[in-house]
Amino acid sequence: MSANDHTTATDSHDEAHNGPIKTPKQLLAAVFFSFVIPIFAIIGLVYSITSSNKTAPGAVDTEKAVAMRIQRVGSVEIRDANRALKSGEEVYKAQCTACHAAGAAGAPKFGDTAAWAPRIKTGYEALLTSALKGKGAMGAQGGGDYENTEIGRAVVYLTAAAGGKFAIPAGPAAPAAAASAPVAAK
Repeated sequence: MSANDHTTATDSHDEAHNGPIKTPKQLLAAVFFSFVIPIFAIIGLVYSITSSNKTAPGAVDTEKAVAMRIQRVGSVEIRDANRALKSGEEVYKAQCTACHAAGAAGAPKFGDTAAWAPRIKTGYEALLTSALKGKGAMGAQGGGDYENTEIGRAVVYLTAAAGGKFAIPAGPAAPAAAASAPVAAK
């Protein structure tokens, strides 16, 4: 190997590693364009997005959309406290028929003695608790909004059709009857 061969190999080696940046001034310009310009572009995009007043997606009436988002969580419903309690049959027809007539979601069918017998053996209190708190796919009170006494009457109505012999729960004592009762003298 001669001296010329070695020099030629070194010159080609240096030329292979030369890049587009050859001076410190070019290096500073590359750093500036690589980091500073994108930061200004991001600031400009953020400003353009946040500067205009935009409505929520799908909201045509902005005031209505805001009112819906800040509405109260709870509400008060005023009902007649002295209304007559419904019978077990009325509650069954209004609330329980949807599942118990067809046996939907594993609900025992109305009048099906075989399906109701093991449930009747657990007793009225256990059945009432299941009806009030829910069991399986059935929600609390079967999804209805009745007094506990009315739900109890529906339980008695359902079980009576399948051979159950529970007493029909009486309604709460009327306040007027309690006020007119004589007070024992001491």
